[in-house]
Amino acid sequence: MSRSGRDPWKSAATLRWLVFGLVVAGLAVASLFTAGEIGRSRAIAATESRATDGGTLALAILRGELEKQRALPVILARDPDVRQALTGGSRHGLDLKLEAIAKEARAAVIYLLGPDGVAIAASNWNEPTSFVGNDYSFRDYFRGAVANGAAEQFALGTVSQRPGLYVTRRIEEGGRSLGVIVVKAEFDRVEADWRALGGQTYVVDKRGVVLLSTVEDWRFGVEAPLDPATAAAIRDSLQFGTAPLTLLPLQERGDLVQGAGAFAGRYVRMRQPVATTDWLLEVLQPVDAAITAGRSQSQALVALLLMPGAALAGFALYRRQRNLARQEADARSKAELEDRVAERTAELAGANERLVAEMAKRTRAQERLSNLREELAKANRLATLGQITAGVAHEVNQPLAALRTYAENARTFLKRAEPADADGALIRIVSLTDRIGTITEALRGFARRGKEPLAPVPIGTIIDGALTLLEGPLRLAGVTPLVTAPPEPVHVIARPIELEQVFVNLLRNAIEALMEGGQGGEPALAITVTPKDERVEIAITDRGPGLSEQALAQLFTPFSTSKPKGLGLGLVISQDMIVSFGGTLTATSAPGAGASFVITLERAAA
Repeated sequence: MSRSGRDPWKSAATLRWLVFGLVVAGLAVASLFTAGEIGRSRAIAATESRATDGGTLALAILRGELEKQRALPVILARDPDVRQALTGGSRHGLDLKLEAIAKEARAAVIYLLGPDGVAIAASNWNEPTSFVGNDYSFRDYFRGAVANGAAEQFALGTVSQRPGLYVTRRIEEGGRSLGVIVVKAEFDRVEADWRALGGQTYVVDKRGVVLLSTVEDWRFGVEAPLDPATAAAIRDSLQFGTAPLTLLPLQERGDLVQGAGAFAGRYVRMRQPVATTDWLLEVLQPVDAAITAGRSQSQALVALLLMPGAALAGFALYRRQRNLARQEADARSKAELEDRVAERTAELAGANERLVAEMAKRTRAQERLSNLREELAKANRLATLGQITAGVAHEVNQPLAALRTYAENARTFLKRAEPADADGALIRIVSLTDRIGTITEALRGFARRGKEPLAPVPIGTIIDGALTLLEGPLRLAGVTPLVTAPPEPVHVIARPIELEQVFVNLLRNAIEALMEGGQGGEPALAITVTPKDERVEIAITDRGPGLSEQALAQLFTPFSTSKPKGLGLGLVISQDMIVSFGGTLTATSAPGAGASFVITLERAAA
């Protein structure tokens, strides 16, 4: 063939390769762009989920602190020492009392204002920055309490120059205002807990002024410029001192927030209202690193899928070009070569299909694995929630049973025309209803771990309370416990409500064991208190049928129980409570020899 005959073929081959390159390049660009956007969306969604979870935890921490501090003014407004100080009684004694309460409740300061707004007693009475003698009648929290009975104001302290929430309550007698009790709560601990959650967390009021923040420089900044009248009113009220009310270094950019300066980068923002306030809690989670990683992973996966396909397509095109060249040499060789190319092409097509199918299978397997992990995480959270909920029902059933017993006794006394005894039973019913609320609050505190501080508790009082609660079951079982304890009061470090619940659990189990079949002998049920240097041992021993080795080994395992209607949570909860006090709960038993539960706690001074 002449040279002029080859040139058109070469031009066609060149054109094919050019078109092939443009198609592959266009497909690669489009695929990588799409994969990058998918990776970006997934990264933002995952970061939003983390921000939502962090915001929920941050909100729970803040609300817990708010509710604790709000309870103090209500209680102190009814305190007789506070009223005596307002009517001419000892004020220094009240100083000491407020100082002790502030330390226990972790309040920044507690002080009492007279009807003229002048502080007459304060928990910081012995400090250089004492509030005693200062006039706070200009403060909105004083005016609000005088006018409405109660008020709250977040402001900068005029003396301490530290921000905090002022919670006030009016004290009155016979319709006349005697004064106002003020509790200032600072949120350093709350902000420290927020920092542990990651990201940036802050709270703004209805005007957009930052009140609390994990970033110190953001406090008293604003999210948007304030109108001149609002800014002037804030400065005139001295609510935030001389704070310049500068803008935060944040700007809305579509679905993200753009930071500047030391906080340069993009963030996902989550907002939640703070109940019972006009505040708004906001959480910022950095998203740049997640977007970069998400895009890289998606694009890498697409590149891995594209490269084999492009290579196979290029190889097929190359083979076809060679076949077209050989057609010019020999028609016979051409036919044979075409058969081989067709066979080879079929093999490559099958291999390509198998490769694509395998990749799709692996992708589906990875998605199933991700879904299973998410379901496992949800199941774990639901199991934890179920254990706590079941524990609440388990603990509340005890005073409910006692309520029924006292109610039946009251009916019997009324039928016998014994009003005094009926009144006593009704009084106990009222006490037990209060106790149900106390039990629920104590178990909720147990779930949060540490809401109520440890304190010296008289063990004798705890034992008496548990026996009183179980008076009906003891009488029904015909059991009179033998309590052996030193003549002088013995105190241990614990939380009283939770410790009493432990005794109720253990004593109730002993009573049920005795009702199943005791072994005879006296005493059937014994409680022994033995001080040992810096520890105190309390042993609860019954002469019931005892426990097998298998039952004893699983005694403190959740949901492990030999009772037909039991949940297997009582001993687990009891052991957790004792451990949280810094003590131990152990058990010994043998079939036919009864059982003994020994509680060891740290001894405390009276």
